[in-house]
Amino acid sequence: MKVAVTVWDERIAPVFDSSHTLLIVDIKDEEIKNISYKSFNPQLEAVLTEDLNRLGIEVFICGAISQTHSTLIEAGTIQLISFIGGSVNEILESYAKGNPLTPAFLMPGCEKGSLTV
Repeated sequence: MKVAVTVWDERIAPVFDSSHTLLIVDIKDEEIKNISYKSFNPQLEAVLTEDLNRLGIEVFICGAISQTHSTLIEAGTIQLISFIGGSVNEILESYAKGNPLTPAFLMPGCEKGSLTV
């Protein structure tokens, strides 16, 4: 499974709209493989979704995200897991093992069911 995560330093970028780096990994047999980084411009919505689809991204993990961006990402076959915060390594290791990311990594002040702004 191919997963993309918005990153800032070694953490999930708190706001998708101001993030400019994706960490892309393959997860196979509960292990993270083939780590790469890609620059992107979140303001170019059509290009972003085309790139994600071209790269074969199946899951997209990010912090806070606007309704417009979340709708575009979810319009295809990509699963969006938003309003996640914390260490990228911890989050990806937990996800690779099949653990749910909420509520453990849910951003403070966010509630399941009201996760887009």
